[in-house]
Amino acid sequence: MVALRALTHLMGWACVLIGAVHVALGNAAIPGAGSAGTTVDSWGRFMGAGFVGYGLAWLWAARQRPVPAWAVPWLAGVFLLGGAGRLLSLALHGWPQWFQIPLTVIELGLPPVFFWLADAEERALGRGAETVPAGRRMRTD
Repeated sequence: MVALRALTHLMGWACVLIGAVHVALGNAAIPGAGSAGTTVDSWGRFMGAGFVGYGLAWLWAARQRPVPAWAVPWLAGVFLLGGAGRLLSLALHGWPQWFQIPLTVIELGLPPVFFWLADAEERALGRGAETVPAGRRMRTD
């Protein structure tokens, strides 16, 4: 239960931070990209904004009580798809800059952990637990 919430928060903040760096720095945020040109810079900044949004979705999930079991596999699946995309690139174009290798390992290795933990809080609280934003109380009267 604690592991799911902690990993969900960590994933959210990491994605927001990484996305913001890509928006701010463009090509300079991509190891090995060098001067990839204005088109790649524009694309990278746009994708960085999308990654910020993806991180905010993780943070939304982390703030729910319990963490919604339906959302975690979807969010983790998107991350896994990113790792699969890196594998496809490796197969088609060869080895990337060294920093991309540990990122690929994380993108392929972390989603199964999320899949396994997805319903941990709901199991702990009992099936049928209602998702309530953190800090909000349900009226019982």
